[in-house]
Amino acid sequence: MYKPFHLLLLLFVSISLSATAQTKEDTAAITRAALDYIESQHKPNASQMEHALHPRLVKRTFWNDKATGKDFLYEYFAENMIILAERYNVKGDKFPTNPKKEVKLLDISDRTASIKLIADEWIDYMHLTKLNGTWKIVNVLWQYNDQKKHQ
Repeated sequence: MYKPFHLLLLLFVSISLSATAQTKEDTAAITRAALDYIESQHKPNASQMEHALHPRLVKRTFWNDKATGKDFLYEYFAENMIILAERYNVKGDKFPTNPKKEVKLLDISDRTASIKLIADEWIDYMHLTKLNGTWKIVNVLWQYNDQKKHQ
């Protein structure tokens, strides 16, 4: 008596899961966006950074005001990050010869993803979205491995 219902439920769940399953191409594109973000700083490349970011990106970290001892959020935006990519490592002295760049996929849905980028001195938690077929970074929350550097 319940068998047709169970089969129908199983079919519905299977269709739902396959409709939101990630493809290898999506996983590669998400990883590529994170790598474009960090690699554009290794070898200054503003267009590579711009390609990775949504224009309304917000990047945040905590900071500590030495004078008051109070913590606050410090924010950057896509425009700041594109300029940073262009200028930050011009002399080639900001990163080791073989910089660390490990991308961990934390959660992926059909149009959203959360990742963790582990770089040399810091970690970045990122949210990405797929808009018009392209994965873009929309949020970044980062910190130095040594939180004392946040001053």
